[in-house]
Amino acid sequence: MLAVAVLAAGKGTRMKSALPKVLQPLAGATLVERVLASAGNLQPERRLLIVGHQAERVEQQLSHLHGLEFVLQQPQNGTGHAVQQLMPALKGFSGELLVLNGDVPLLRAETIDQLVSQHRRSGADVTLLTARLADPSGYGRVFADPEGRVSEIIEHRDCNEEQRQNDLTNAGIYCFNWEALMTVLPKLSTDNDQGELYLTDTVAMLDTAMHLEVSDPDEVNGINNRQQLAQCEALLQQRLRDHWMAEGVTFIDPASCTLSEACSFGQDVVIEPQTHLRGRCQIGDNCRIGPGSLLEDAELGCDVTVLQSVVREAKVGNGVAIGPFAHLRPSAVIGDQCRIGNFVEVKKSELGYGTKVNHLSYIGDAQLGTNVNVGAGTITANYDGVNKHRTIIGDESKTGANSVLVAPVTIGAKVTIGAGSTITKDVPNGALALGRAKQLVKENWAG
Repeated sequence: MLAVAVLAAGKGTRMKSALPKVLQPLAGATLVERVLASAGNLQPERRLLIVGHQAERVEQQLSHLHGLEFVLQQPQNGTGHAVQQLMPALKGFSGELLVLNGDVPLLRAETIDQLVSQHRRSGADVTLLTARLADPSGYGRVFADPEGRVSEIIEHRDCNEEQRQNDLTNAGIYCFNWEALMTVLPKLSTDNDQGELYLTDTVAMLDTAMHLEVSDPDEVNGINNRQQLAQCEALLQQRLRDHWMAEGVTFIDPASCTLSEACSFGQDVVIEPQTHLRGRCQIGDNCRIGPGSLLEDAELGCDVTVLQSVVREAKVGNGVAIGPFAHLRPSAVIGDQCRIGNFVEVKKSELGYGTKVNHLSYIGDAQLGTNVNVGAGTITANYDGVNKHRTIIGDESKTGANSVLVAPVTIGAKVTIGAGSTITKDVPNGALALGRAKQLVKENWAG
C-alpha cells in the first residue's frame, strides 16, 4: 500500500502575500495541486495534506479534490514535526509513505514513479530524491557512497566549510517504509541551528537509506519568493510549448506566449506573438490565434482566426473569423462560417451559420438565425434595469447601422431594420421596420 503526504503547513513569509504559499498560482493551477497531480499515476490508497498556516483557507480551496485528508500541524516546528502529525492518521497503515513538498511543483510524474519503484526494488527503509546543483547554497547536503547508500544529510546552516563543497543536495522528497519510520520519528531532536525537528535526521537513524539523483535539477526547484515563482513559471511554460511544438503547433514567438496544461490543440495551429491561453482551451485544426489575443476556457472549431481579441468561456464553430478587438464573453455560441468583427461584444448569445456582426455592436442575451447581417452599431438592449431579456432575430434578416433592439423582442426571418431605428415591438417575417423620430430641419438657423 502507498500513502502520499504533502507538506503544506508553512506560511511562506518571503512571498509577501496574504495568500498561503501553497495556493500561489502557477500556469493555471496552485502549487499544491501540481504537487498532488505529480503523484497521480501511483494511485495511492491514502492522500494526506499537512496544513497549518491558514489551514481553513487551504482546505476550502482544495475541497474539490475527493479523498484528500487534511492533517493539522500546529505549531509548525519543522518537517520532522510535520510528519509526526501523521502517526495518529496512519495508525495501522502498512506500506510506503511518499513525502512531497507543497512548494516543489515541477516534479515530473515519471520521476516520482521511478523513485517509488527503486525504493520497492531495493528494500531500503528510505529512498530520497537528490540533485546536483551548480550553486547548492541553502540546501541540505547528502553524503552517500558510490552504490547510492546514504549515510547522512546535513542542513546547509549546520555544514562546515568542507561539507559545503559537496554539491549533492537533498530535494526534500522521500519514500519511506512507514513501519520503519514510525520507530524513529519519536526520537527526533531539536538540537540544531534552527531548533526544529528535521525529517532529514531520520535518514541516519534508519538502517538502510538510498538515493535517486534526478537527471534534470530544475524538477526539484523550490519556491520561496516571487523571483523563484517566476522562474518556475518560465520553466513550466517552456515545457508546455516544447510539448505542443513537438505535436505540430507553431509558435511564432514562443517566449511571448503562455498556456495552461489543460489546453489541447489540433494539427497545423499557429499561435502568433503575445497570445495567452488559460484554463481548458480546445483548439481545432488549422486555427490561427493572435497576435495579442487572450483565450480562457474557450472551444474553437477548425479553421478559426482570432486576431487581437478576447474569447472567454465561449464555443466557436468552424471557419469563423474573430477580431480585431472583439470580445466573446461567457456562453457565447458562434456557428460555422460566422464573422465577428472589430469592436464587437457577444455575451450569452447564439449565432447561426454564416451570420455576420462586423463592427461596433453589442449582442447580449440573443438568438440569431442563419445568415443574419448585423449592421454597424447595432445594440440588443437586453437590460431594463432589473432583469435581462432575450432578443430573437430570424434567418437572413439584417439590421441597419445604429439600430437598437429593445428586448424582449422577436424579429422574424428576412426582415430589414432601417438604419437608426429603435425597435420595441415584434416584427413579422419579410417586413421592413423603421423606428425613427421625424427629421426636423429649421432653415436659416445660423445667425
